Amino acid sequence: NGVSSSNGDTPISWPVNRPSNPGEYTQELDMKMRQREQATLQANQDLRATFAVEAKELLPGQPRSLAGIGTRAFFIGQTLGLSFAGALYLGLVKQDPVWRAPFFLGVLCIFHFLEFWVTARYNTASVKTASFLLTNGKEYQIAHTAACIEHLVTRYYFPSFQYKVELGGVRLVLGVFLVLLGQVVRTIAMAQAGTNFNHMVQSRKNAGHQLVRSGVYAWLRHPSYFGFFWWGLGTQLLLGNS
Repeated sequence: NGVSSSNGDTPISWPVNRPSNPGEYTQELDMKMRQREQATLQANQDLRATFAVEAKELLPGQPRSLAGIGTRAFFIGQTLGLSFAGALYLGLVKQDPVWRAPFFLGVLCIFHFLEFWVTARYNTASVKTASFLLTNGKEYQIAHTAACIEHLVTRYYFPSFQYKVELGGVRLVLGVFLVLLGQVVRTIAMAQAGTNFNHMVQSRKNAGHQLVRSGVYAWLRHPSYFGFFWWGLGTQLLLGNS
């Protein structure tokens, strides 16, 4: 990217993005402009490397499938709305304690949506369809299914026992409080960890990972686990399970 001198001798190389009226040319000006261009080029290359995604990864059935993300988000949203609507109907109109089952399902929808959204917002390079955690292992799915079954069996076959352990609604209030506490702490922990957070347990330090000591990590060593533990306990109190 150079132009020939007026006498046809050795070409004079000028920066590509030279100003229209550069003024008096000096070697210092030339050097500063080249350094600025190099820094901009390097920053763009680093940005592309950070968010590099192969086009095939966005296709259906692939780890970052846009169709898969859209489909999961759609059904989570629909399930959330129907669950809370059902909970309101059963609780306020029918006054049936079974409202807790659809309410619990709505809480699950919020949890899984936030798992993906926070990853997409604060750890964009690592986000995948699996970030929804909908396929979080059979043990996870069995645990939530068993919790719902326990609530329904107790409600319809042992209602007196459920009323007895409810303690005048104290367990319900405590359950809702713990669900909110756990969800807030976990969401904040994921956001503050940023690119240092991973849904998969790591056995070795990845390149670029740093130990986070600020924010909620200044108070808790594993705030995301802390939040998930109390969230899980809160859901069982919310369901009225013993």
